[in-house]
Amino acid sequence: MITDPLGQGFVNNLAHPGGNMTGFSDYDPPIAGKWVGLLKQIKPTIASVALLYNPASTPFADLILQAVEPAARSFAVTARASACRDDADIDALMKLARDKRGSVLVMPKVFTTAHRDAVVAAAARHRVPAVYPDEISTTHGELMSYGIDPSDVFRRSASYVHRILKGENPGDLPVQNPTKFRLTISLKTAKAIGLQVPPTLLALADAVKE
Repeated sequence: MITDPLGQGFVNNLAHPGGNMTGFSDYDPPIAGKWVGLLKQIKPTIASVALLYNPASTPFADLILQAVEPAARSFAVTARASACRDDADIDALMKLARDKRGSVLVMPKVFTTAHRDAVVAAAARHRVPAVYPDEISTTHGELMSYGIDPSDVFRRSASYVHRILKGENPGDLPVQNPTKFRLTISLKTAKAIGLQVPPTLLALADAVKE
């Protein structure tokens, strides 16, 4: 699973990859609008969304920002990239988001996974709504997540393995975007930071953590 197969240089064309590689992307640009929309639904007064990422481990940050910016404008929200390199940066970002009637989109990859506890703690401390791109764990206190269903991607990839083993050329198999997504919401976290989750949003959730 690659976020930006073209930009990261894995293939030359999504529909006709060519060469010796194909696969499944873990990102589809329209998801950016969903992230912003979820934040606006859970806290209608937000005026900005900060994309929390680490430049060293997120080479596709510009790709996601380019999709988030127009989506944010449609909700009258300002979007900005906010580079973080350690826990202190994370805390400063959350404090700024609080002061600016803001929210946070926690971008995927190694840094935000490794610093998940710091991100969750800072969001709770400053009472900032944040959306995460992967499934909420029962051992963390994330407010909500919206992202791909990895097991669905792995199941679909098995069909490509089968076809290639039967003799098809990987370069002839189109790179596929994700098709199945999951929304998870934590009512406990929402209550802790003073948010009331709208019934309409709860009705869309695939999983609700009490």
